[in-house]
Amino acid sequence: MSQYLVLIYGDEAAYAAYSPAEFDDMLAAHRTFQQIAGDANRGGQALQPTATATTIRHDANGEVVITDGPFAEAKEALGGYYLLEAPDLDAAIAIAARVPAPTGGVEVRPIQVYPQS
Repeated sequence: MSQYLVLIYGDEAAYAAYSPAEFDDMLAAHRTFQQIAGDANRGGQALQPTATATTIRHDANGEVVITDGPFAEAKEALGGYYLLEAPDLDAAIAIAARVPAPTGGVEVRPIQVYPQS
């Protein structure tokens, strides 16, 4: 079995404007997804808003530069993830297609496995 990271993107302003009932509905949709995914779901979490992000880069001289905010500004922000285990990419996509992302979408990325030394 291979592992796949499902990155959930959405419009933070839209999420922030959700009523308590809309937020509860979204959480219920994620609980339903977790039941549908079953054992393929190896974990996942929501992320705090991009305003809480800190970006660390190295400048041309190799010095560490720390800035407040996300790595890249975008209309849709990374809001959470699931780690799936599936026999192949097609199976992972079939599961990920059920992830609730009402203000955006999801990206499926295979996990790169390096040989252990």
